[in-house]
Amino acid sequence: MKYKILIAVILSVITNILTAQKNNPSPNPAAVVISDNARFTVLTPNVIRMEWAENAIFEDNATLTFINRNLPVPAYKTKIKKGWLEIKTAELTLYYKVNSKKFDATTLKIEFSQNGRKKEWNPEIIDQKNLKGTIRTLDGTVGKYQSNNKNDTIQLETGILSREGWTMIDDSRRPLFDNSEWPWVMARPESKSQDLYFFVYGDDYKKMLYNFSLLAGKIALPPKFTFGVWWSRYWEYSDVELKNLVQEFQSHNIPLDVLVIDMDWHKVNNPAWFDAQGRRLKDQSGEDFGWTGFSWNRSLFPDPKGFLKWTNDNHIYTSMNLHPASGIQPHEDQYEDFAKAMGVDPSTKKYIPFDITNKKFAQNYMDILLHPYEKDGVDFWWLDWQQWGSTKIEGVNPTFYLNYVHTSDMERRGIRPLIFHRWGGIGNHRYQIGFSGDTKICWESLNYQPYFTSTASNVLFGFWSHDIGGHHFPDKYDPELYTRWVQWGAFSPVFRTHCTKDPSIERKIWNYPDENFQAMSKAIKLRYSLFPYIYTNARCAYDSAVSILRPMYYDYPKIENSYQFKSQYMFGADMLVAPVTHPVEKDSIKGKAFYTMQKVWLPAGEWYEWNSGTLINGNQVIDRPYMLDEIPIYVRSGAVICMQPDMNRIGEKNIDPLIVNIFPGKSGKTRLYDDAGNDLGFKKNDFTFTDIRFEKKDSTLTAEILPIEGNYPGMPEYRHYELRLPLTFIPISVKVNGEEVAFSDQEGWSYKSSQLMTVVKTKQFSVNDKVNIEIQFPNYDIHQLSGVIGLSNKIFYASRQVISSRDWKHQLFNFDDVIFAGQTLNRISLKADNQNLLTEIDLIKRNYQPIVNAFEKHTEINGSKFSNLYDLLKAAEIYQSANLTVKKEKK
Repeated sequence: MKYKILIAVILSVITNILTAQKNNPSPNPAAVVISDNARFTVLTPNVIRMEWAENAIFEDNATLTFINRNLPVPAYKTKIKKGWLEIKTAELTLYYKVNSKKFDATTLKIEFSQNGRKKEWNPEIIDQKNLKGTIRTLDGTVGKYQSNNKNDTIQLETGILSREGWTMIDDSRRPLFDNSEWPWVMARPESKSQDLYFFVYGDDYKKMLYNFSLLAGKIALPPKFTFGVWWSRYWEYSDVELKNLVQEFQSHNIPLDVLVIDMDWHKVNNPAWFDAQGRRLKDQSGEDFGWTGFSWNRSLFPDPKGFLKWTNDNHIYTSMNLHPASGIQPHEDQYEDFAKAMGVDPSTKKYIPFDITNKKFAQNYMDILLHPYEKDGVDFWWLDWQQWGSTKIEGVNPTFYLNYVHTSDMERRGIRPLIFHRWGGIGNHRYQIGFSGDTKICWESLNYQPYFTSTASNVLFGFWSHDIGGHHFPDKYDPELYTRWVQWGAFSPVFRTHCTKDPSIERKIWNYPDENFQAMSKAIKLRYSLFPYIYTNARCAYDSAVSILRPMYYDYPKIENSYQFKSQYMFGADMLVAPVTHPVEKDSIKGKAFYTMQKVWLPAGEWYEWNSGTLINGNQVIDRPYMLDEIPIYVRSGAVICMQPDMNRIGEKNIDPLIVNIFPGKSGKTRLYDDAGNDLGFKKNDFTFTDIRFEKKDSTLTAEILPIEGNYPGMPEYRHYELRLPLTFIPISVKVNGEEVAFSDQEGWSYKSSQLMTVVKTKQFSVNDKVNIEIQFPNYDIHQLSGVIGLSNKIFYASRQVISSRDWKHQLFNFDDVIFAGQTLNRISLKADNQNLLTEIDLIKRNYQPIVNAFEKHTEINGSKFSNLYDLLKAAEIYQSANLTVKKEKK
């Protein structure tokens, strides 16, 4: 039998480079193998596209998912043997039975190896070990359940990662983009065809994500302000109330970047929109009157332009809510202009149906309705879309396409896009931020969100924004729940508080008890201080397709615990976070509890516990006490984490000094990213990287800040640096670029005893200068310092709780000795001397157990008054060991 084989081969490296264009859906001809009605495109050594078409007409247009197929051609070989076409790359071998009618188990298979074992795939094999992706919305959910029905568990969509080590994505029915100047969706031609993509990656999940992004586009890089605090609430705010709210943030020294204004900014209530019983009538589209709106409510906002000028003058970014399902109704201010633009006689008073897939409608929607508001000062839109699941074009999800239209419209105008809307399906990672919807206010909902968010990174949707605090139906007023939710928000991709129109729900953190306010304020300010680290990792997500918040199994795919500990995650490359998502265990006899116990799995290596200053050997499950103001944060040994000084908003001023945290370890490095923050220059090489590294040999630590690479408009030319080295002894000497610097809180070096931390503050340098800092430490083992911060702080806290009690039996144990131990860190600051430091450490470690015993004795005498304090101090005993002995959990 004669087989007709077409193999297009172009060996020229120059041609290969020229044809490998960015986001070009037409494949490089050299990567294409055609056999009768089948076409195969070798995209990478791990990825192959497989098309079968009855008429041998193949698709080169982009689809809603795959927008680029033109990649550098990998090495591959082809041959025909016994009626089978064989395509072999370094990672897989495809076999196709030529002249077949379609792809099935008898005509197509792929062989590959995983962990030394041969595996085989064919189109009829079902992925049984998918790690899931995300879903469109969490509306109405209660924890992991769709509702209060405990039998109705949330079913996440299939993701693109699997423990099988392979993924097949069927793109056969997805609509296409045309090739117009503003690429527009069009239906896929009716035909008998198949369009499949096969990825093989073993347990290298990061490789899979990156390969997918080569074809489906990069994760969006949001503007800088996105990573600040967003205030949002469903409430009928007036412009005066919103101004007062911003001033309240300022007066309480709480940062704020974004005001999200819910639907009451537009006309919502009109007597004609209600029947005699007060029920809301339906508009011409069949939706409730007032749900959709594009016209200012002049009662609440008598001077909209003036209000938006005020937000801009105060450097507050503004987002406004839209429910566009009703289209443009006759009562809208813009109706006449819109009707004329759409060729409709305005005198008919017929509404213009919302049809986002109609290019003419979409252009008018932008030009007539939204762009004027953006010119006045609206920065982006909250598309609270939730009405329909389809459009006039089969297969086009309106959520996905609204996200595309808004994003591409902003990008075409030179604005860095930001859209706030729900997940629209695979490929939607190009258009973010995600709005997760209306969850019940309860511990179960908080507990589900870390897992839900990290798992969404499996489809590259790394920027979910949740209603921090939950949305509705609280069981009770619960300051502890809100505090823990805010702490999770501080270490989630986007921090936005929100709730429904219920006056019993409070979202202003300063209206909570002082203990809760202080804990929440501490978490928010920590997030702002970490902005350089967060933004650098957002850029890493853009480059690598690995989201800032991701599951543990990305880094530890072979370890079963990385799949089992679902509520903890890596926050960037160097921080492990396990938010507290359950309440303290209250005892009817003991009463108030002071901490929550939580299990955390630490991978192999040494980790620094942020709160207690404890060095912990990994490869074990630890069970730790966390007080209300403590977040379980663990930093890799040798991590270099950049931070910024206190700011009221992101980008308030240039980051000066740049704070460089060097955590205990033998060596480490980072690559700090920066750009202008709110434009598209980062796509044109308008950005900078700064390499920072350190090495410790014997007792000398040398840190280097290398000259900046690249540039962008408005970048700083000069900068001070502040090195912070937690868990160190007091230095013997410090040199900056070879010159010894003095002990000083200003320019020089100092020692912060509260964190057992060396701090070096340099003079101002040009960012083009190399800065070398050499610190000579005494030859002591820093593990002697491990846990001292936690011990001292817990004793001090316990002593403050006792101070109001008159029941301490001084003849059993001198209470002054308790206070003395709690003052250890403060006392160290009074005498900056390593011998004094060692003496104080020895004292607290020797006296800790007697103090615990004293609280136990007082518990026996006084009952519940001291029992919880005893429990707290007993739990904190674990801080004394650098190499914790913890029973391993079964895999």
